[in-house]
Amino acid sequence: MSEKVKCLIVDDEPLALQLIQAHIERLPQLEIVAACQNALEAFELLKKEQIDLVFLDIQMPVLTGIEFVKSLQHPPSIIFTTAYREYAVESYELEVVDYLLKPITFTRFFKAINKYLNQNQAPPPVHPSPTPKTSTASTEDTFLYVNANKKRIKVWFQDVEYIESLKDYIRIHHASGSITTKEKISEFERKLPPFFLRIHRSFIVNTQKITAYTAHDVEIKEKEIPIGGSYKKEVFEKLGG
Repeated sequence: MSEKVKCLIVDDEPLALQLIQAHIERLPQLEIVAACQNALEAFELLKKEQIDLVFLDIQMPVLTGIEFVKSLQHPPSIIFTTAYREYAVESYELEVVDYLLKPITFTRFFKAINKYLNQNQAPPPVHPSPTPKTSTASTEDTFLYVNANKKRIKVWFQDVEYIESLKDYIRIHHASGSITTKEKISEFERKLPPFFLRIHRSFIVNTQKITAYTAHDVEIKEKEIPIGGSYKKEVFEKLGG
């Protein structure tokens, strides 16, 4: 992404404001322009600054977050942050990006940001990693068999989400569970097709399953998988970051 998303936080609770700020600072795509404690301050700031995304509390003095959004002719994208579930229906009628319930975990925050990026910007292209020269995998391979539970179990590559190293074993995580087999991750890597990517000495991911990523980790569904320091350059080149 060439330009950062310019963010405004509006919340009258200092701790909630600090938490959102900390979440934003973990994502290099985002930039905090300002933080306001009420809607009136935010209204004045929007006259002077270009804001792409507002993290907006609903229950605030003088003017609620919902009233504030309704008062704007051309509001920026909005993510509501609140401790109250009862405003959900009314907030979605305003076509906001998302509705986050406090206390807001980073995982849930991350999902909201990914939703915003998908709605407002072209997602970064995911480039498959080239097959290593020593690889025995073909681009036409669709599965392989692994030894587990005294059986030869068929593993479809398209179902695999990520592979985790457990010393002399690996655990293959897929849509319906996992399979553990005795094999070193480096040996198994050579059997994989080009859309798999080594991101850590202990993890290989299926790039087709990645839902989001940061400078520090890759997300597949609910799982945050760390990016190893020595792998970062290659990972970001392949993911277009």
